Amino acid sequence: MSAAGKHGEQPLCELVRDSLERYFADLNGEDPVNLHELVISQVERPLLEVVLRETRGNISRAAQLLGMNRATLRARLNKYQLKP
Repeated sequence: MSAAGKHGEQPLCELVRDSLERYFADLNGEDPVNLHELVISQVERPLLEVVLRETRGNISRAAQLLGMNRATLRARLNKYQLKP
């Protein structure tokens, strides 16, 4: 898949930027709370879900594709209460 994704969609970085700009606009000048964790969790959970689906729940293969060890992957799966 190209950097722009399938069918000429926006790259992920642009989608995230657009979402963050809308988020700040919706805050109406209020300060966000725990913004880093919010953004990471919004990206990490679907990443893990898709990789697990693509690897048919194979933790070793999923960890390899993600560039992390199995223990780290298991910890992330537990964080989001995902089952392999």
